[in-house]
Amino acid sequence: MPNAKSAAPVDRGPRPVPVEPGLFLIAGPCVIETRAKTIALARRTAAAAARVGLPFIFKASFDKANRTSIRSFRGPGLRAGLEILRAVKETVGVPVLSDVHETSQVEEAAAVLDVIQIPAFLCRQTDLVVAAARTGKPINVKKGQFLAAADMMHVVEKILSAGNARILLTERGTSFGYHDLVVDMRSIPEMKRLGFPVVIDATHGVQKPGGAGAASGGERRFVPILARAAVAAGADGVFLEVHDDPSRAKSDKDNAWPLAELEPLLAGLLRISRALGEPR
Repeated sequence: MPNAKSAAPVDRGPRPVPVEPGLFLIAGPCVIETRAKTIALARRTAAAAARVGLPFIFKASFDKANRTSIRSFRGPGLRAGLEILRAVKETVGVPVLSDVHETSQVEEAAAVLDVIQIPAFLCRQTDLVVAAARTGKPINVKKGQFLAAADMMHVVEKILSAGNARILLTERGTSFGYHDLVVDMRSIPEMKRLGFPVVIDATHGVQKPGGAGAASGGERRFVPILARAAVAAGADGVFLEVHDDPSRAKSDKDNAWPLAELEPLLAGLLRISRALGEPR
């Protein structure tokens, strides 16, 4: 791989990912709460994406293993969560994404998921990254809050070493003092130089880790600003955590985007993307 200052796309053949050229959406609740709610959220989110014409991947975590407090809700767990995600695929007819935290989860997760996600805190866990890559499934890696964008070249190299070039890279902010993150828009073109689609996580980007005492806080009002800026900077996809009632969400309630306000946000992002020209 080239060094960080000269990182450039390398021709490694086709890189199939479950999206069409142009802007795409990854969205869903932070964590699976119940089967019925998850399916309902998937159906409503898919409908909003379809109305504006955005390709859509549904996201929900079966286990939030990195919650702030031992008392925080983590989700239904691997097997129960995967069965709910399988139900989403069958009833709503959309691809599904979830994150894995241990190598022991990868095989079962790959049997259901269309995209496997590596959480930001774990993006340098070599065994986990390589195990996920070996499934052959598309891998979405969130850039660690502790990494410079150019350092994602090493994560990409680990995935490619397993013979997998189906890669998405997600920007979700960088630690900036206590209980705060900053999203540097230079990260978007910097990671795009590695030759793979780049996604902006506009909801985690406004998170305040640990900022609510025993949970993370957030500033939801900045979600549209980050999303619009990132699309203007060249982001290929937008990642949003959405909920029908964010105040009652069991995880990330302060930064989840209200489902009722999703469609106008998406329509605005698509206008920006089309103004810049598709594909980019």
